[in-house]
Amino acid sequence: MDAFYASVELLRYPELRGLPVVIGGGRRDQPELQPDGTRRFATLSEYAGRGVVTTSTYEARALGVHSAMGVMKSAQLAPAAVLLPVDFDEYRRYSRLFKAAVRQIAPVVEDRGIDEIYIDLTEVPGAQKDGGRRAAAELKAVVRAATGLTCSIGVTPNKLLSKICSDLDKPDGLTVLDHPDIPARIWPLPAKKINGIGPKANLKLEALGIRTIGDLAAAEPALLVQHFGRSFGAWLHEAAHGRDERPVVTFSEPKSISRETTFERDLHAVRDRAKLGAIFTRLCEQLAGDLARKGYASKTIGIKLRFDDFRSVTRDLTLPAHTLDAADIRRAGGACLKRVDLSRRLRLIGVRAGALATLAELVGPPPTAIPPAVETRETRAAYGLPLFDRVPPDD
Repeated sequence: MDAFYASVELLRYPELRGLPVVIGGGRRDQPELQPDGTRRFATLSEYAGRGVVTTSTYEARALGVHSAMGVMKSAQLAPAAVLLPVDFDEYRRYSRLFKAAVRQIAPVVEDRGIDEIYIDLTEVPGAQKDGGRRAAAELKAVVRAATGLTCSIGVTPNKLLSKICSDLDKPDGLTVLDHPDIPARIWPLPAKKINGIGPKANLKLEALGIRTIGDLAAAEPALLVQHFGRSFGAWLHEAAHGRDERPVVTFSEPKSISRETTFERDLHAVRDRAKLGAIFTRLCEQLAGDLARKGYASKTIGIKLRFDDFRSVTRDLTLPAHTLDAADIRRAGGACLKRVDLSRRLRLIGVRAGALATLAELVGPPPTAIPPAVETRETRAAYGLPLFDRVPPDD
């Protein structure tokens, strides 16, 4: 999807079309309705805090404002840009709409996040006749009809090339590419355009004089293995030649689900105890809602803290049984917090649910016995059994 969050906001505020708009503000940056019916929007020049840019319109990107940039830094580049708060509930709603529209035409879909999917066109009628161009155009049309938004599509023999090509003609792009096109279209691109080559790997490649995908394709495999190891070095060689055998995976179980927030000012565990407690409780409630909505329960609850010196710590607690109850998550998270030195101020707090199981897996007849080695009041309660096998004595 093209500048997805920003594009959703432009549907809500069409008067901002053509203007530099940044998504990354908080509740205080909500547009204000004026007496004359117009809206007053906050600008980057008015912002004070430590938030980061979630996304921005292409007009803002042209001014140097990009995702993950500090909002204060982006204000130096584009002080007059409009700042809007993040509304993930609305973005998730549009995400469901565009994915449902795609599945009407091509049901084999791999979900890669809120705004990106892989689509297998192999069995889509007629898709092989023109290399998938007509099918892709139809996909773009149904997404536009369902959401009012544009998307960019790369149609290629595999996922690696499609990922690259989906970015070549943004926004509203459609790129069709086959293996013979790789030298002309792919090799001139920077090596970091390959999904999987991060900043550190890119720096190592540049130190070897490898800057483009073509340079990488021409490099000796032995050199890549020497500097990057057998597995990653071999993958770099294959990727540079556009080779990728990964199938479109229609479903994979998540390993964990988490919620976290960065504070606009550092908070102290003692002096800001009430505020921190309310924030942490809300995160636990949101996480419980995420688990329920996705049909999972968790047996391991963890926390993540980032201090004012940017040091991060995590702690985990394994429960006697799976849960998706907000109170259980809050208690387990609180127990984790007690195992951390909280003398420094905090800039981020998060809570994570791991060791997930689907609710369908957990539904079944309750066990009639618990191994004596693990039988406690807590485990009996967790298994749904009475706390006493017989009436306790009066005392």
